Amino acid sequence: MATTPTARDLTLDQILERQQQAFLADPQPSAKVRRDRISRLKRLVLDNAAELTEAMREDYGSRPETLSLLTDIASSIPDLDHQRSHVKKWMKPTRISRALDRVGFHQQVRHDPKGVVGIIGPWNFPLYLTIVPAGSALAAGNRVMIRPSSVTARTTEVLCRLAPKYFAVDELAIAGPEHGRGADFSKLAYDHLFFTGSPGVGKSIAKDAAEHLTPVTLELGGKNPVIVDSSADIDRAARNIASSRLVNGGQVCMCPDYVFVPEDSVETFRETVLDQWRTSLPAIVGNPDYTATVNTSNYERIVGLVEDAVAQGATKYEAAPAGEKLPDPVSRKIAPTVLTGVTPDMDIDSDEVFGPVLTVFGYKSIDEAIRYVSARPSPLVLYWYGEKNERFETVADRTRSGNIYGNDFGIGMVSSAIPFGGVGNSGMGSYHGYYGFRTFTHERAVALHSFNYSAAEFMVPPFGPDKKKQASMYFNVMRLRTKFLG
Repeated sequence: MATTPTARDLTLDQILERQQQAFLADPQPSAKVRRDRISRLKRLVLDNAAELTEAMREDYGSRPETLSLLTDIASSIPDLDHQRSHVKKWMKPTRISRALDRVGFHQQVRHDPKGVVGIIGPWNFPLYLTIVPAGSALAAGNRVMIRPSSVTARTTEVLCRLAPKYFAVDELAIAGPEHGRGADFSKLAYDHLFFTGSPGVGKSIAKDAAEHLTPVTLELGGKNPVIVDSSADIDRAARNIASSRLVNGGQVCMCPDYVFVPEDSVETFRETVLDQWRTSLPAIVGNPDYTATVNTSNYERIVGLVEDAVAQGATKYEAAPAGEKLPDPVSRKIAPTVLTGVTPDMDIDSDEVFGPVLTVFGYKSIDEAIRYVSARPSPLVLYWYGEKNERFETVADRTRSGNIYGNDFGIGMVSSAIPFGGVGNSGMGSYHGYYGFRTFTHERAVALHSFNYSAAEFMVPPFGPDKKKQASMYFNVMRLRTKFLG
């Protein structure tokens, strides 16, 4: 008896062709079909939570189960539920004007699936940052090919093995190491390509997609600034920022990278950050709750950034437990570190750290912080600590970032009602909730009329007196409209 092939039995080109043919056979999946696919995606994650969290621990060497359950497993579900409960409404064509419909001029916007969507996932949250966009793509009626990060090889192996139990290869397929490098995946002719990762790799992905005029969504990183206002509670802000810097060992595209604090509060802020770290981390090297740097190359890169800064005059403050020698290359763990005195000629001033290191600057005027942030590539998130006052509005007006979050870490991620995405160096496009559905949908305009009139004939010769009169009347109406409306 013939068996149904899985992704591992096929090449990337063969998977793409199967998905393309399946899409052509059913280009407008019903709401019921879409909801079923999202439900199966949920079950893939929830049924296998224990195996997936263990795989992530093995990939990192040290990553707490609680963190993986919270961030990669449980946090994936609300957006999938939001997609599932709203897809029937979202997929209906949008009517433009009932009044015009009644006189014979019909306009609508269809929300059509694009076709086959490619999703390239990162290693820092290997489930959440692939499952959530995949849910949006399925809600929009597409077929999906996923390429997880090769850095988290064990997690990828588990996904490759489990996915065929929930999806036919022409619905959703996981590409594994047998399918080559990420560059082999990104070169295919998708109908949309979604990537989460670094700006450098994002540029390469965009070039590959351009060969096929494939639209892309790029969710990238950057050096996320924090501005602590004079209205903020310094102790509370410092402790929250200290914790934010350590989420997943600092390996999060939303983690704060550098902080501006009122000049007279820098020392208090710094010491409170260090106290928070020392209190929450009585041990580091052998502590399974402290996430390790994912691999040796990233460990060496972070250590090198700190060493370069110190060699050029920066001051380092470490929250290393007594008796532990850190950084430790065996466990790939780095003591949480504050740097002051960082200058533009140091590598860490421009390179995203992606680790447990926080740079602190003092400021006399909020304008100093604004000028510094605005002179650099646009970050994914700008953090504000303090009241939503006039200074906040000034910062929002005079800076550019993908998102602005206030008084806590990543709070925009808890809601499917607002978009998540970067701008400039931190990416293009957005997702979550309706914004995810819209990303993977083609908004297709439809216009019909039943008038005894031909616009085409009006715009070609001969341009006789009647046409000239009508054109003149139209021009005068537009001139009057401009006069009254501005």
